[in-house]
Amino acid sequence: MRILLELLPYFRRYRSMIAVGVLSIVFSVAFSVIAPIMVREAVDSLRANVSAGSIARYAGLILAVSAAAGVFLFLQRRTIIVASRRIENDLRNDLMLHLVTLSPQYFQNTPTGEIIAYSTNDIAAVRMFAGPAVMYSIETVLTFVIVLGMLLHLHPMLTLYALIPLPLVSLVVYRLGSVIHKRFEDIQSHYAVLTARAQETLSGIRVVKSYLREAYEIERFESLSKAYLGKNLALARVQALSMPLLSMLIGLSLIITVWYGGLQVIEGRLTLGQLTQFLMYVGMMIWPMIAIGWVISIVQRAVASMERLRRLFSARPEIADDERTDRTITRIRGAIRFEGVSFRYADGLPEVLRGISLDIPPASTVAVIGPTGSGKSTLVHLIPRLYDVTGGVLLVDGTDVRRIPLAVLRRSIACVTQETFLFSDTLEANIAYGAPGAVRADIEWASEIAQLVDDVRDFPQGYDTVIGERGITLSGGQRQRVGIARALLRQPAVLILDDALSAVDTQTEDRILEGLKSVMRERTSILISHRVSTVRNADMIVVLDDGVIAERGTHDSLIAAGGRYAELYRKQRIADELAEME
Repeated sequence: MRILLELLPYFRRYRSMIAVGVLSIVFSVAFSVIAPIMVREAVDSLRANVSAGSIARYAGLILAVSAAAGVFLFLQRRTIIVASRRIENDLRNDLMLHLVTLSPQYFQNTPTGEIIAYSTNDIAAVRMFAGPAVMYSIETVLTFVIVLGMLLHLHPMLTLYALIPLPLVSLVVYRLGSVIHKRFEDIQSHYAVLTARAQETLSGIRVVKSYLREAYEIERFESLSKAYLGKNLALARVQALSMPLLSMLIGLSLIITVWYGGLQVIEGRLTLGQLTQFLMYVGMMIWPMIAIGWVISIVQRAVASMERLRRLFSARPEIADDERTDRTITRIRGAIRFEGVSFRYADGLPEVLRGISLDIPPASTVAVIGPTGSGKSTLVHLIPRLYDVTGGVLLVDGTDVRRIPLAVLRRSIACVTQETFLFSDTLEANIAYGAPGAVRADIEWASEIAQLVDDVRDFPQGYDTVIGERGITLSGGQRQRVGIARALLRQPAVLILDDALSAVDTQTEDRILEGLKSVMRERTSILISHRVSTVRNADMIVVLDDGVIAERGTHDSLIAAGGRYAELYRKQRIADELAEME
């Protein structure tokens, strides 16, 4: 079975624990088989002149054997089930390890709810296979083989009659198993949709409340939830049918055994004790027959989930180190050169950037300005290889960026975006996220430049204040300044501020830019902004328009040229003057 081969590396990690579990199953089944033999002896001894002491001895032996079977039953669960929990933990960790290697494109095309479903329902279904399904499969096969041998030894013909319903049991298991597999796969797919809807609604709860769309979102979720309920009920109906059918067929075996076995006792071909032993063995066959249906259900669910996990694990990052990577490169200086660079997000989509040629010397400051949708953010995202160019070449320190080890490249670049993502942790942990070994003095230095120190003094626990999920307790300007401090603390060779000052007022922006001057002199800096005031002191200003470079030069030269930049400058100066008059 393919799923066993795929899980084999995980089973090997816990082979000692699983081996003890398998041995415990063997001993548990062996002691369980011995008990009916003792019951037979006890029942047959009743026809003789048996004493109370003999009965007590038989009872004690039966109790001891049953207790031993119980101990080994505990051990098999204690080892195999625990091993399956550890396999589940390893799978979940491997899933997370794989997810963080994938490119941004994967997460753009895959709903968050579906990824959550992988790490919850699907891995749990695989764990049920690795634990209960494996354990009960071994126990069922072993019990069936040993008990069948004992039944044949007692009375072959009675065994044949008692096992007549078994082909029907196999047929029921086969037919129901395929239905369960299909319906469970459908349930898992719909669960991903349901989870994605809930995650999206909760993430956008401010928008939901602002536009009074609570009722609409509740209605949408209820609709998806009802569909999910219907799919689960459809599966439950199939599972509910399987147990009664199996129980009925097994009950038929008991009826045949009592009828034909009773005749054998009357004719003297079986003793009453042997018939009792036979009935106990048939009773022991009941659980394996029922377990077959249950195990098949678990296996079908696990196969469906493993197929989904297989698709995820087979996904490969579009951007990764390969045979072209030059491992001798351990650091970068920050010289960046675009040579005829073009880019589109996917085949068939229009180009976002076209024929970009731009030379950025190390330790220089370049500003990129232009209307929304002109390709500013896309341009800078090519530098740390969040995306790869689709035309032309991008060089860093004279080397094709695709030859630089990703870890070296991204360790040398810090990018602050307009929407800074913060974690539900302390302010200090968020600032030090890119530099885990940073000391408080370094954090305070970065905060000082980002104009965050005064805000920290107002927080109840200072840097130890927990700022909530996505930094919900902070204003937009404070979140951006935390992002700037985080980037500065990393001491990157290339600093990118992608509209990272859009949420701060002009006075704070001026103080931040003044503080950044000393930092930016030491590294390559790229500023993206809609404000001319943010970029006017840059060594070079690039004006992007519809994916191409429309203008480039210094602030003074672009004003003198009277082009797009000069027009934008004039409009913003008028807007500022009007704002001062109000």
